[in-house]
Order: sequence, then C-alpha cells, then structure tokens
Amino acid sequence: MPRGARFTTETGVEIRTAEPADLDALTALLTEAFRRDPLWRWAFPEEEGIAAWWRFYVGSALRYPCIWVAGDFAAAAVWIPPGGVELADDEEQRVEPLLRELVGPRTSEVTELLERFEASHPRDAPHYYLSLLGTADRHRGRGLGMALLVENLRRIDGEGMPAYLESSNPANDQRYERIGFRWTGEFKTPEGRSGGLRRTTGRPHQLAARVHAATRPPPAEHRFSREGAVS
Repeated sequence: MPRGARFTTETGVEIRTAEPADLDALTALLTEAFRRDPLWRWAFPEEEGIAAWWRFYVGSALRYPCIWVAGDFAAAAVWIPPGGVELADDEEQRVEPLLRELVGPRTSEVTELLERFEASHPRDAPHYYLSLLGTADRHRGRGLGMALLVENLRRIDGEGMPAYLESSNPANDQRYERIGFRWTGEFKTPEGRSGGLRRTTGRPHQLAARVHAATRPPPAEHRFSREGAVS
C-alpha cells in the first residue's frame, strides 16, 4: 500500500498507512499503550525513556509504508515487511549510546533483553513482523486494536505471506488464536515470560509464541508484552 492510503473496513473502522509527519502522534500513542506494561516499564521506568525508545524504533520503521493507524490515532500497528529490519546498520550503532542515556547503569540488563528478543526471531522464511501494536487508553475495550490487526492480516494473506509477533499477555492469547496464530516456541527474558506467535497462509496460521521463565513473575492480569494494550 502507498503511504497515506486510506480505506474503511467492513466494521466501519477508518484505517490508513502512516507518514513521517505522524512520528510524534505515533510515539505518544505507543507510549500510552505501554504505560502499564510490566516488561517495558521494567526496562524503562521513566515515561520519558520509553517514549524516546519508541520514537527511535518508530522513526526507523517509517521508512517502510507498513505502519497502520486506526481512526484518529486510536490504535496503531508497526509492521516490518519481509526482508526488512527494525533498525538499519547505522541505527544499530546508536542503540548502546541511547540506552546509556536512558537507563544508565542498567544498560547491560536491557541489552540482554533486546538480544533475547532478537535471538528468538524466526529466520526460516520471509515474513511480516509485527513489531508494535497498541491502543490508546480512551479507545480500549472497543476492539479497535484487533480490528486493525485483522485487516492487516487480510492484506498479508492476500500476498501469501506468513506473519509473526511476540506476545506475553495471556489475556490476548485466545484472541490471536481465533485469527489464526499458533504458538511455536519459547524464550526467556530477564524479568518474566513472553511469547511469539506465527501465522501462515493456506493452513491454520501458526504463531511463534515464546514463553520467558520469570525470575520474578509480573502480575498475571498484565504480563509484559510487545503488543501493549490492544483491546
């Protein structure tokens, strides 16, 4: 889809692809969506820190026309296309200095978390990767995040491509399974458990789910996840 493409889903949700000018609004939305997320709040205790981190990642992802926005920034999905990367080589060189600025002496701990996510990522076949998915607090409970995801998957299915995401919130597991994702593995994080799920076309969608054995389990009702608040 070209940048700025707009359409309305069958359920009446207005969706469009994001443009570089949307960086500020996307950063604010995702910062809000992950505000109470145990994992990412552990990584970045200060809201300014997690906002700077998401801005860095979203700013990089905007080079692809694969960030989708529902309504007036009610929800957003940040996808990395097949063959793409979350960060370019020069951006990778900025990760450690940025972490030192944001978390100081905890840089090595947060780096370990990022390395575990990276090590768990499937590399057996090209796929779309859902890097971030979040819903604004004012729109939670309306199903906008899942409606956005379903529409994205419809288009990905049309290309005959699989999709992958990481999830650690048990409350979302059945939602993902209902739209075709299946758990396929597990991995550990420093502060809890998380998972990845893969979805393929032409057969039951497989979600690569990874579970992190918690050294200090977060609350059962809201374990850390890469998808933030999505309902």
